[in-house]
Amino acid sequence: MKKFTLAIFLFSTSVFFSSCDTLQQIANEALSEPSLAEIGQGLKEALNNGVANGVNTLSARDGYFKSAYKILLPAEARQVTDKLKVVPGFTNLENELLEKINHGAEDAAKEAGPIFVTAIRSMSFQDATNILMGADDAATQYLHKTTYDQLYEKFNPKIVVALNNIGANDLWKKAADAYNKIPLVSKVNNDLGDYVTTEALKGLFSKIEEEEKNIRRNPVARTTSLLKKVFSKQDTNRK
Repeated sequence: MKKFTLAIFLFSTSVFFSSCDTLQQIANEALSEPSLAEIGQGLKEALNNGVANGVNTLSARDGYFKSAYKILLPAEARQVTDKLKVVPGFTNLENELLEKINHGAEDAAKEAGPIFVTAIRSMSFQDATNILMGADDAATQYLHKTTYDQLYEKFNPKIVVALNNIGANDLWKKAADAYNKIPLVSKVNNDLGDYVTTEALKGLFSKIEEEEKNIRRNPVARTTSLLKKVFSKQDTNRK
């Protein structure tokens, strides 16, 4: 009987220490340095989440128009619309123009998701490591460098259509060309579509940067064990 009891005790002790070893192993893995593969996977996961949040927000109805990223008219265009307020048919031109250009940007923003995803997928392990240990906007800067031209090509046609539908492009080009003929004045951009596209992309990248800073600075935003592990390396490096 004593031998049997001793056997049970030894078995239980073995199981207990084995369990402790397993728990310790799990803890050690959680605290260990992430591998290059984990950094790459974790950063891509974070970027995909941030991009999805940013694009979904701005591509929704009034995502630009009723947000901090609202696209405003250039000062020169506002001078033109102010003068036209007294002309029948143009009394509400500025509000109509603002609504059209912002809704055009919202429609164009739907094109951004696939372009960002392709850039994120093609990111190398070294790119990911440099971004992780870089500035708070390192990922945003990487996406700006690798996607801006493609995004411009997608955004600009949709915005130009929105402006053409209300005659805004022709109106602004004529006004800007006349203004640019005045001697000694600083020339203005007569391409309203280019201005609005540039402002729309500026707002998009500002939103992506906001999402990036959130996950870098806010541990609560790290919703998976991989994100916690990868960004803990960034936190340690900055202490």
